[in-house]
Amino acid sequence: MFRGGLRYYLQAADDIVVVGEAASGPEALALVDALAPDVVIVNIAAPDLEGITTTQQLHQRCPLVRVLVLGNSAEGELVQRALRAGAIGYVQTDGGDADLAGAIRQAHAGQAVLAPTLAQAIVATSDQPPKPGAKLSARELEVLRLMVSGRSNEHIAGQLAISRNTVRHHVHNILTKLGVVNRTEAVGLAVTYKLVSRQ
Repeated sequence: MFRGGLRYYLQAADDIVVVGEAASGPEALALVDALAPDVVIVNIAAPDLEGITTTQQLHQRCPLVRVLVLGNSAEGELVQRALRAGAIGYVQTDGGDADLAGAIRQAHAGQAVLAPTLAQAIVATSDQPPKPGAKLSARELEVLRLMVSGRSNEHIAGQLAISRNTVRHHVHNILTKLGVVNRTEAVGLAVTYKLVSRQ
């Protein structure tokens, strides 16, 4: 319904053509390869911040495509993560369709898109110590989410289709980056700071 609403309003703009839509990150990557759009809109509210990973992959695979991230949060750290992943801008979903159309035009022109309130949020965030987990990769966050769910290394390996040695390597990196000594502390920190969703 959300994608349908966006498509309906954007199709009313004479200079914007909606060439495709995707329900997931992998689907989006495949469509971008096939359709070669100028601008891609990524919803950051996808499960487990999949939008951040998708943005990063799009930027790496198709650096000429402008990625515009949509989100319902004005949290400075989240905006920073989107921009670090390669997004040319961040638009709040409650900003209105006219704002989104204007943001698409800016992104197409190669101009950074960021509302003044979001810029202020980033400045405020930069004055604070970094939140634990800020240096975790997308894969490490996946492993951490499964750790929070109580999964063993063997289960994590099976679910992510990787070897147990690779899981142990990821767990070691997670503990190091979080500054903790064991899985229990890592899980406690992840829950306290809401680093991952609990499923």
